[in-house]
Amino acid sequence: MKKLLIERISAWLVFFVFAFFSINVYAGEFGDLKKKANEARDSLLSMLKNKDKRGADQQKLVKDTADAVSAQLTKMKAPAGKEGKFKELVDTWNAFKKTREDELVPLILSGKQEDAEKLAGGVQKGRMKKVMDICDELDK
Repeated sequence: MKKLLIERISAWLVFFVFAFFSINVYAGEFGDLKKKANEARDSLLSMLKNKDKRGADQQKLVKDTADAVSAQLTKMKAPAGKEGKFKELVDTWNAFKKTREDELVPLILSGKQEDAEKLAGGVQKGRMKKVMDICDELDK
């Protein structure tokens, strides 16, 4: 009887340790993803707000920081039971990045400041918030 109790306790302990480390692996991944997404956002906002930061170096930084988020996303997997949320995260990021590269950066570089600010502060801001919120949800 005592042996059976010890085996059950041991099995539950192993389960909880495994569950704890599994959750923390995802938390680290999604926390890192949020950090990279914030770096991408900051590099673009710097370009948007500072006319002297629109040269080749800043353009490369804007592209590289967004590419880093995309690269990390392709390496990640959805946490169990959260595949739909993970797909929503990927789709939202892809829409954000496409608009950024195809519309927002060209507006900034062509000097259409008002249009760029409207796009950045509207749909893009909403998409970035959604990316951050989904990362938080997937961390839980």
